[in-house]
Amino acid sequence: MADFRTHLSAAVGGGALLAFIGWQGELWSPGEALPLGALTAFGGILPDIDADHSHAVRLIFNTMAVLAVVVGVLLLHAQLEPGALLMVCGGLYLGVRVVLSPIFKRFSVHRGIWHSLLAAVLCGLATSVAGYQWLGQPARLAWAQGAALLLGYCIHLLLDELFSVDLTGARLKRSFGTALKPFDYRAPATRCSCCWSRRACCRGCRPLPRCRNCGVRARRCGGSPRPSARTCAACRRASCAAAPGARRPR
Repeated sequence: MADFRTHLSAAVGGGALLAFIGWQGELWSPGEALPLGALTAFGGILPDIDADHSHAVRLIFNTMAVLAVVVGVLLLHAQLEPGALLMVCGGLYLGVRVVLSPIFKRFSVHRGIWHSLLAAVLCGLATSVAGYQWLGQPARLAWAQGAALLLGYCIHLLLDELFSVDLTGARLKRSFGTALKPFDYRAPATRCSCCWSRRACCRGCRPLPRCRNCGVRARRCGGSPRPSARTCAACRRASCAAAPGARRPR
C-alpha cells in the first residue's frame, strides 16, 4: 500500500498537469486552474478518510472544517450580523472536527466503501453540486471541478492496487483488489445508500431554469419559478408592487 507522501505527490503532479493542459487549451483561466489542481490533490488523499490515526484523515477533516466555514460565510453573510456569523462559523468548524470526525471513525472501515469507484463518482458529483448550487459556479466549471476530484481519487485507488503487486517476489499481496473495486461487496446497505446519494447528486446537477423576465438562474433571483409561469418569485413580487390593483400571484 502506498504511503501518504506517495499519494499526495502523485495527486499534486496529476493536478498540476490537468491545470496546465486545460490552461494551454484555453479551457479555463489561470485563476480557475488553481482550484482544479487543489481539488485533484485533495482527491488524492480523500479515500484514506477511513484510515484512523493517519496523516491523511487529520488533513482531510481539517480541510473539510475550513471549507464548511467558507461555505457558511458565503451563504450567511447577508443574513446574519458579524457576531452571529462568527458564532455559526465556529460551530461549523467544531462540528466537523469534534463531532463528525469521531462519528466517522467509529462507523467506517479501512478499505471499505471509500476505496471504491462508486465512492469516487459520488464525491465527484457532490463537488459539482456544491460548486454549482451553493457557490454559484458556472456549469462548465462545476463539472470540471468534480472531474478534478474524481481524477485525484482514481489516482489514489490505482496507486493502492499497483503497490499490492510484489514485483520482486512475483506475487499478489492480500490487499490486491480491495482498492480499485466497483463497490464494497461486504456492505450492501452502504452500497445502496451511496447509489441513492449519487442519484440525488445527479438531480442537483441539473441546470436551474431561467426567469423569463430577468434571464437569471432561478436560485440567484429569488426562488425557483413555477413551470407554468417561468418567472421567479422576485419578478412576480416586483410586478405586484408595480400594479397594486392586480391580483397577487400564488
